Parts: sequence; structure tokens; C-alpha cells
Amino acid sequence: MRTKLVAGNWKMNFTRVEAAAAVEGLVKAVDYRPSVEVLICPPYLALQTVAAAASGRAIAVGAQDVFWATSGAFTGKVSASMLSDLGINYCIVGHSETRGRFGKLETPASTVPYFAETDETVNLKIKSLIYCSLTPILCVGEIESERVAGKTDTVIEGQLRGALSGLVPEELASLVVAYEPVWAIGTGKSCDAPEAGRVCRQIRGHLADILGSEVAEDVRILYGGSVKSSNSDEIFKTDGIDGGLVGGASLDPQEFARIVLSA
Repeated sequence: MRTKLVAGNWKMNFTRVEAAAAVEGLVKAVDYRPSVEVLICPPYLALQTVAAAASGRAIAVGAQDVFWATSGAFTGKVSASMLSDLGINYCIVGHSETRGRFGKLETPASTVPYFAETDETVNLKIKSLIYCSLTPILCVGEIESERVAGKTDTVIEGQLRGALSGLVPEELASLVVAYEPVWAIGTGKSCDAPEAGRVCRQIRGHLADILGSEVAEDVRILYGGSVKSSNSDEIFKTDGIDGGLVGGASLDPQEFARIVLSA
């Protein structure tokens, strides 16, 4: 049986002091449950601080992104081996914001090409993470115009196949996939639970075609997109959903604890 996973993506928030305080607040607010794994993904600069604060607390730590080369002339990038050296367990790849697909645009439209992630670069990142024994959390999801056009399933299948190209099933036994409808990220909108469950079940079907049913059955599929304590209980009880990738609500330890407990 798949263990529920509730992951907090802190995005570009918190100094190291604030990050340590947030971990302490979470520890005080939530009791450990073996049926639920808790994960925090802080900014790069807070990774070591959060890893130290979470040590022995049944809280896993992950990064928000990675670069695929081991080393080289790649200014500002962080490799999988560097993350492994910090004792990191997980890493998010292919988030809509790194793809330049924003639910709520908070940067000038002219700068969107700066965020240029593609299925090819996601694939390279996953390969680098697997090589260093880190677990990828692969994000997939459609923008609003694609949903309106009835292309949700086609878009997601394409993202899955592109991201997993050239990988063998045995390498992906610990893979996590997060369905994040882009139009629900940072907008306050949320995909209703039945539809979120339908898409997550569809994702498992695509994974079965790509990796085989045995491996696909072990992959945890999360929902992300304006997850909060007021809707998390219904989301986590929905067939096909194995937890959540939580954005803004994970910045408040009390609110994040309520989401964890609802799982």
C-alpha cells in the first residue's frame, strides 16, 4: 500500500532563521504518523538549515530544482551530487514555474522566456537525480487554455513520456508524480476533488503504459494547486490521490500541520 506523502514547496520564501523556526513550528503542531510522510522543499540556501532542524523529526527534505551536469561552467546551478552531499532525499523537477507556465503571473510578461524548462531538460534532470539516488518529484499539468480546449490528458501524457524517455522501469520505482493544474497554482482556484482524482488515475494509466503496471502501481501521485486545510481532507480521500504538493499554505506551520493531519 502506498504511503501518503504531503510535501511543502516553500518556493522563494524564508531566510535560514525563518526556515528553522518554521520547522520547529511544524514539529510542535503535528504528531508523527507512519501512514503519512512529510516533506519540506525549502530554497537552496536554507536546505542545510532545514535538514539539520528536521534531523530525527520524521521530516524529509527536498530541493526545488536541480541541474543535470555533475560539474562545469554553469554559473548559479546546483547539481544532484551537491544535493546528495547535503543528505537531501527528494527534488522537484518540471514545476510549471520553471517551465514558464504560470497560473498567476507575478513577473513582467516580457521575462517569461527566462523560465525555459522543457521536457528534454526535465528528462536530463531526472536522470541525474536517479544517478545520485535521489527521488524525483515530477510535476505535470495543463494551463487553462489547454483545459478549455479539452487537451488536459494529451498534454499530461506528452509531459510524462518526454520526462521519462530513455529510462527503464527499475530506475523509477521510487518516482513521485505531482499533478498540478497550472490554472490552480497561486490563483486560489482548485480543481475539484473528483476531477483531480480522475486526472491522477489517468496519470497512473499512462505510467502503466510507459513503465509497466507493476512499477506504475507503486508510484505515488500527488495533487497540487491551491491545497489548503479547507479542501485537503476531501482531496486526500479521493481515489487515485496519494497526497499533496502544497505551495503557499505550507509556509504557515499551523496550516501545513492541519493539511498533514488530514492525510
